[in-house]
Amino acid sequence: MTPLILSAAGTALVLDGPGLPRVRHFGADLGPAAGSDLLPALASLAPAPPLLPAQGDSWYGRPGLSGGRAGEHWPVRWTLDRLDADAAPGRGGTVTIVASDARAGLELVSELAMDAEGLVTLRHTVTNTAGSPYRLEGLTCALPVPARAGELLDFTGRWALEKVPQRTAFGQGVWSRENRRGRTGHDGTGLLVAGTSGFGFRGGEVWAVHAGWSGNHIHYAERLPEGPALLAAGELLEPGEIVLAEGESYRTPQVYFTWSGTGLDEASARLHHHVRAGRSLPVRPVTLNNWEATYFDHGLDRLLELAGKAAAAGIERFVLDDGWFRHRRHDRAGLGDWYVDEGVWPNGLHPLAEHVRKLGMQFGLWFEPEMVNPDSDLLRAHPDWVLGQADRLPPPQRNQQVLDLARPEAYDYLLERLDSLVSEYELDYIKWDHNRDIAEPVHDGVPGVHAQTLAAYRLLDELRARHPKLEIESCSSGGARIDYGVLARTDRVWTSDCNDALDRQAIQRWTGLLVPPERMGSHVGAPQDHSTGRSLPLAFRAATALFGHMGVEWDLTSASEAELEELAEWIALHKRLRPVLHSGRVVRADHPDPSALLHGVVLPERGVFAFVQLTSRLALGGPPPLRLPGLDPAAVYEVRMAGPKPQGAGMPEWTGGPVRLTGAVLGELGLPAPALRPTSVLLIEVENLSL
Repeated sequence: MTPLILSAAGTALVLDGPGLPRVRHFGADLGPAAGSDLLPALASLAPAPPLLPAQGDSWYGRPGLSGGRAGEHWPVRWTLDRLDADAAPGRGGTVTIVASDARAGLELVSELAMDAEGLVTLRHTVTNTAGSPYRLEGLTCALPVPARAGELLDFTGRWALEKVPQRTAFGQGVWSRENRRGRTGHDGTGLLVAGTSGFGFRGGEVWAVHAGWSGNHIHYAERLPEGPALLAAGELLEPGEIVLAEGESYRTPQVYFTWSGTGLDEASARLHHHVRAGRSLPVRPVTLNNWEATYFDHGLDRLLELAGKAAAAGIERFVLDDGWFRHRRHDRAGLGDWYVDEGVWPNGLHPLAEHVRKLGMQFGLWFEPEMVNPDSDLLRAHPDWVLGQADRLPPPQRNQQVLDLARPEAYDYLLERLDSLVSEYELDYIKWDHNRDIAEPVHDGVPGVHAQTLAAYRLLDELRARHPKLEIESCSSGGARIDYGVLARTDRVWTSDCNDALDRQAIQRWTGLLVPPERMGSHVGAPQDHSTGRSLPLAFRAATALFGHMGVEWDLTSASEAELEELAEWIALHKRLRPVLHSGRVVRADHPDPSALLHGVVLPERGVFAFVQLTSRLALGGPPPLRLPGLDPAAVYEVRMAGPKPQGAGMPEWTGGPVRLTGAVLGELGLPAPALRPTSVLLIEVENLSL
């Protein structure tokens, strides 16, 4: 076949034959060269595996497709049946590939696309065309990376400390991140990145892959001794989970691939563009969640007072968390009984909801639809609704079990309850939680995570279809369900159950590679954090929350008047900067001082940066200059300090009044940095005077 090129936003992907197409290049745009002009160059490249690697194509690593039939084994060799392409230079495009193997009894459809920002998506569909069942064991999506990709970056974590980066050499063999928790997981990598040696946010060449799936999943990198290497991802299937009868198909989740020639920021920007191109969001209201303020204490007078303090501080949405439904006086009972507790709320939630709206705020409510307590009316009535074996419950976590959403009766019950409550209280918002891993999931005698994940998606989709203006947050004991599968159906994620701003700086920095700021819940916590016990100044807590979908998780009835006044000032600042923070391009400097961070969000006309002093500096000399990334080198900017003056010594002269400098000077020479105390933040605002 003549080489086929998809190109957009400085990225190019080249497909070549013979047989099932192979990606011969995924990286920098190749310019005007096209078609047969590439043939001499492609001939000099190392062999590349086809879109679905297999031994029949001389690929001796992990196969893209694995499975078989009882009593027989036919290795698959695909014959290309059809290739349909719709592509224009510089504008991306789509390619649909249809292939088959009559002897193996399988048909393959591969859908490859590049959007206008250079983000590549890939998914496969395999169909059983033979009379005997086909037991599918795995089907992943992969793209090659070149030999110069010598390092890997991925992420691990735990509850209240998600997205901890880890780097390793990309040597020969397989680096595989596999997740069997039934949800994305606190330790889910989110992104698996390969790059040139020493790549950072602003430098180096990087390739990254993300599986848009909220169930079990796999991300891996592989390099063979012969030279070829690839990044791959997909759903992780358990034995017997997918068995295809004749005519039945399995379709992989959408898998996302991004490339950058200038570090992680550009690769991240392509991903952010994809998220923002989805559902259009209204202005992101500053949110108060009552959980860490009151926990299970749902006394109406206390909540009314909290709502009043919230509205006075400028908060725009009030969310009532866990504890409002029947029998829920603690976390050992009530999950699944989605009726307002008449003993706690004799008049329903109406008194609180009406008061909140009179104060000018939206009203939201917490649910955990997929979970159930053994001590609940629901499970006493329907013990067979648990996702597990009929005669043996799965091991409990957090005093709860998982409801089998793939059971029509359980699904219908949840949809009716959610729909009824959203309608009765005209809810603006749902915090949708998922507080445990899924263990020993059995549905109709087979592993059940695949069916459970699809049922959860259907439930979200149907609720949204019935209530188009309803906003939904994906929470999973913090950040354990953050992926593009759930983000396609929700409006934001709860980034972490940790509100400690010092830990949050890193959690948000790395989660933000995948999720744009307006989709990341980021709250001002209590003076002493509830998860770490660390005490931090309000300015640091608020400045950290400023760069996300800002909210508050703090008992404001216990705050002093001075604290409430300071919080109101930070909320007002967030509202003023919100148009930039929630639509601009996120930039992160490769700052040389490991005790500090420098990051920002920029639009062509303006930008906001934060210089964050995390800990004490080791070096005794002056701090390194603040080189502001992402600005137009030719433009002139007015630069000023934004927000309250941070604690520190030796504040530079420019912080006392606006200065005018070019983007080239700000990016190359930078601004003199103040010597800040630990857990302090200096905010910098820039305005482009050249537009």
